[in-house]
Amino acid sequence: MSRTLFLGGAVSALLVLAALVSFVWTPFDHTAMDIPAKLQTPNAVHWFGTDHFGRDMFSMIMVGARTSIAVAVVAVGIGIGLGVPLGLWAAARQGGWVDEVIMRGNDLIFAFPSLVIAILITAIFGAGAINAIIAIGIFNIPVFARVTRGGALPLWAREFIMAARVAGKGPARISLEHILPNIANLLIVQATIQFSLGILAEAALSYVGLGAQPPTPSWGRMLADAQTLVSIAPHMALVPGFAIIVTVLGLNLLGDGLRDALDPRLRVARA
Repeated sequence: MSRTLFLGGAVSALLVLAALVSFVWTPFDHTAMDIPAKLQTPNAVHWFGTDHFGRDMFSMIMVGARTSIAVAVVAVGIGIGLGVPLGLWAAARQGGWVDEVIMRGNDLIFAFPSLVIAILITAIFGAGAINAIIAIGIFNIPVFARVTRGGALPLWAREFIMAARVAGKGPARISLEHILPNIANLLIVQATIQFSLGILAEAALSYVGLGAQPPTPSWGRMLADAQTLVSIAPHMALVPGFAIIVTVLGLNLLGDGLRDALDPRLRVARA
């Protein structure tokens, strides 16, 4: 196992562990306000300090991890569930009108900044985690469609695909039984990348008030709450900011490690 894969996996596992543990235990109630204890710096009682309402920031970070993971997982699921079939369909109909419609639709979505359109969608349909998931998921669809199509196209010219055609298998069956298993490594790596981008997008939407709504903790919301208090309580911005940085870095390292481990060409080059 490479160091990159080990480090990325460790950080990702720690994130998931914190989110799972938050369902049954946090050091303090993340919604409980204690005004006399507000703006405390990290100490033996409050490990990450307290915010302007006296809430324990360590507990909020744990529950915020749960929020970020939930949004990112569902958003990536939307991208995979819709983008992969579209990419397989486009590759199977290469050069036809189906391929052209799908790819031009992808180009149309890519023509606009994803975060701006996500903000527009959530602003129109209302703030909340559900609408944030939908907004982020929409922009995962063309990403997975392009990756799937790009990985599938070279395979359609391979001998084993020709043999499957001679055996009487149709495009749909070939895509499911032969194409998809051979591009699974590409999709796994892309999923880790989109997962990290989903966490960033959720934090950005929450920062502007369009993501998860109070009292549900969100790392982006914690940053927004801290922006006017940075000079007197810098830990309020540093703690959620550091959580976002470490999480995204860990997931990107995991993606790089998985790419190195799953790509046979890289394994041959290392050998």
